[in-house]
Amino acid sequence: MQVYYSPFSPFVRKVLVCAAELGIDVERLPSNAHPITRDQNIVAVNPLGKVPTFFAGDGEVLYDSRVICEYLDATSAQPRLFPASGAARWQSLREQALADGFVEAALLMRYEQVVRPDGLRYQPWFDGQHEKIASALGQLETWAPSFGDRVDIGTISIACALAYLDLRFPEEGWRTNKALAAWHARFSERPSMKSTQHPA
Repeated sequence: MQVYYSPFSPFVRKVLVCAAELGIDVERLPSNAHPITRDQNIVAVNPLGKVPTFFAGDGEVLYDSRVICEYLDATSAQPRLFPASGAARWQSLREQALADGFVEAALLMRYEQVVRPDGLRYQPWFDGQHEKIASALGQLETWAPSFGDRVDIGTISIACALAYLDLRFPEEGWRTNKALAAWHARFSERPSMKSTQHPA
């Protein structure tokens, strides 16, 4: 199995953490994914030209991270990251959705800072994305006491989202959310998180 990879992508990291938790080896293929200058090697197999783009063992190409993570779990020897049914499933999928939306807002903020030329930047757009992150952090703080030692697609997605915020927006100071910060500190000690850290 292989994945087009960026060491800075929180969505790639989510895939790699899931693979590590499941004991699945995934080869990392270098890429130059970019929102404007697209990597044509990726476009050739994924019309969106985005990472992660994943090659399954049978040659099937999968995207995006939500599909790839569920594929990894469903085809592993012991599926356990996506609860099969009931309240636990909807809880973990809701957590993944909030974390993914949080990351998408952070990525849009990042693009506004480094991709859009100075004269074309629009502060209200940046502020609107930041408000999404602030709201998400507030919700996560209320949920954090219930996370416990649970390791599933919800908690993995949240941990990767928070780590991306540390990478790109360290000034955010999100650790004022004490319950969330304490949970994240524990979760970040997992070998799957340590082996997939973003470069400094």
